[in-house]
Amino acid sequence: MMLQTPSLQTDRTRLPLTMQMQSGQQDGADIGALIKSALVFLRRQYLMILVTAALASATSMLYLRLVPPTYTAQVQILLGNPRAQFLQQQSLLSEPLVDVAQIETQLQIIKSRATAVAVIKQLALADHPDFKEASSSLSSLQRWIRKWRSNPPEGGQSTKPNQLSENTIAAFLDRLSAGRVSYSHVIEVNFSSSDPQLAADIANAVANVYISDQLSAKFEATRTATGWLQERLRSLGDEALTAERAVNAYRSQNNMVSAGGKPIDEQQINDLNARLVAARAQASDAQVKLKRYESILQSNSTNSSAADLPEALGADVLQSQIINGLRQQYLDFSRREAEWSTRYGHDHLAVVNLRNRVRDTRTSILEEVRRLAESSRNEFEAAQQRLQEQEKQLAQAVSQSRVTNSAELTIRELESRAKSLRALYETFLQHYMGSAQQETFPISETRVIFPASAAQTRSKPKTKVVLAFGLLGGLALGILLAFVRDVMDRVFRTSSQLEAALELPCLSLVPLLLVPKTRRRTIRAQQTHEDLSQRTLSTVPEIHHAVVSMPLSRYTEAIRSIKLAIDHSPAKASNQVIGVTSALPNEGKTTIAASLAQLIGHSGKKVIIVDCDLRNPSLSSSVAPKATAGIVEVANGSRPLEEAIWHDPKTNLAFLPAVRRGTLLHTSEILSAESISKLFDRLRQNYDYIIVDLPPLTPLVDVRVTGSLVDCYVLVVEWGRTKIDVIQHALHTAPMVSDALIGAILNKTDIRAMSRYDARRSDYYDDSHYIRYGFSDA
Repeated sequence: MMLQTPSLQTDRTRLPLTMQMQSGQQDGADIGALIKSALVFLRRQYLMILVTAALASATSMLYLRLVPPTYTAQVQILLGNPRAQFLQQQSLLSEPLVDVAQIETQLQIIKSRATAVAVIKQLALADHPDFKEASSSLSSLQRWIRKWRSNPPEGGQSTKPNQLSENTIAAFLDRLSAGRVSYSHVIEVNFSSSDPQLAADIANAVANVYISDQLSAKFEATRTATGWLQERLRSLGDEALTAERAVNAYRSQNNMVSAGGKPIDEQQINDLNARLVAARAQASDAQVKLKRYESILQSNSTNSSAADLPEALGADVLQSQIINGLRQQYLDFSRREAEWSTRYGHDHLAVVNLRNRVRDTRTSILEEVRRLAESSRNEFEAAQQRLQEQEKQLAQAVSQSRVTNSAELTIRELESRAKSLRALYETFLQHYMGSAQQETFPISETRVIFPASAAQTRSKPKTKVVLAFGLLGGLALGILLAFVRDVMDRVFRTSSQLEAALELPCLSLVPLLLVPKTRRRTIRAQQTHEDLSQRTLSTVPEIHHAVVSMPLSRYTEAIRSIKLAIDHSPAKASNQVIGVTSALPNEGKTTIAASLAQLIGHSGKKVIIVDCDLRNPSLSSSVAPKATAGIVEVANGSRPLEEAIWHDPKTNLAFLPAVRRGTLLHTSEILSAESISKLFDRLRQNYDYIIVDLPPLTPLVDVRVTGSLVDCYVLVVEWGRTKIDVIQHALHTAPMVSDALIGAILNKTDIRAMSRYDARRSDYYDDSHYIRYGFSDA
């Protein structure tokens, strides 16, 4: 067990790889089949492809032969030519932005009618032969179109003597083209003509007319802008002057004269405020000084001591020279009193005198202080009076200022408008001066960077391109037509196609067998009266005897394949009665039925072929044309069966013909009669195989009533002729026949052409495989 495990693991790991290889092989097979199908398609339709390509090439050569050569001249124009800096600053018009829309606009201007008319007049092209021929051809075409539409000619469209015709302009514009070179700002103008020098002259003229038009447009725009600026300057000057005069008049009217850059009322209020502050300061100082004096007087009136008087005087009191002198005396007398009191005693006369002098000095000081206090009181009252006067004047000034506020707002608005108008006037004046200077020096944003010259080679028709287009176009058209022809070929070509469309097995591919007519005539000439009395088939066509005369042919092998399919059909246990039919006449069902019967009879089996095509018994006409009794006579009992059957001595084949004596109107009732059923029961007892040659399905309904007579059906389809839709419809309308079909046969098959239709089985149709075993078509 341990030894088997690795092998199992190896197999499991190899399984995905094997599946991948099979998948790769399948993909390769599909690709190979696709390539093979394409090659088979080319082999099948090569003649149409080659003929179409040859016709297209011949057409292109004829085109090159008949169409006159055309030469194209090119001129390149640069857009957005940069201007000098001073010109950009002085220009009234802004620098144009070169974008996609601008370039497209310039292209339309170049290709416009105005440009065409200007160039035609400049070069007098209306009288040139090329344009005359083009104009006449266009006129003929327009007349034909107008006649075809049945429109009456309009009288108002007649060309004036000095007016260019519409056909000439149209011919010019048809030869003119302009386009952008890649993503650059370069425009390439092309003009085509049979004369290379004329084409170059016209291309250069178009460029010059376009640039001149640009210059004229810019000059006109600048001149218009200058004129507008001039009028606007005059208007702005008048408006600015009027606004300034209105400011001065309003200022004078409202007494708003300024002093030092400020209005009078504002200056007055400022001065009054300053004076009021000064008056308040003076009144405050006077009040402080007065209170100080009053405090000194009040304190000294209650103080009896004279020693504290000098200290009680303030700094403002000491500023008085009189008080200061008295204070020095007071201090000196006080010092001496103190010294003398100590030395001579308190009651000494000298001490008493000094004390009295101290008292007198203090009294003098107080009297001086009273005088100063009275003076301060007067100053305080004067300051108070001045303060009240200043406050009154300030209140009046403020009241006056409030009255003039609205006038101040108005004057500011007038001054602002006057300044704006003056600034706008200065700006317009600067632009006007620049435009006036630039008007004398116009410049365009475009210029020619590469003028046109006479072309050395023709631009069209190009020989190589036309020939290549003719050849390749012919091949493409040929392949397309071949493909359409192949798709529209709704006929049966291969066995797989037949099996897919009808859902029936293809029993055999029966090749087309050609038999010389001379041999058929010889056989028919050998018929005698003895043959008629013994009912011997002596006029059998050679094609019916092919399985006997050519046993090693593809045809005979194909008939053997049919018999083998009948014998081994899984549908029924025994297929004794075999009906052979087709969808349409002339598909070879009679030949297949006769050949199958000949093959079975030649093999030693008892076989009879019954002609049940009562309306057109072609088998009876070719095999037993002298027959006087047939299936109808046997069925109605007028003749016995033995007197109606004919025999072929070579193959022991029995044949029950159908004698055509007149027009049979009810053939379907005859075939569905009980007498016919009894006749077939007798034939089943006497023969091993009964081959029934039936009429076609589509024209008649006779086959639909043979379901009780026939064990199985074989459908004969002619190769390359019978439509698929026809057979499908025929089988759909005959369900009983369709259910009893054991298969279909492709008859009259072109074996050599099969390799061109059946790509997968192309090797199957090779003659070498059959020659190896002695088969031949002859």
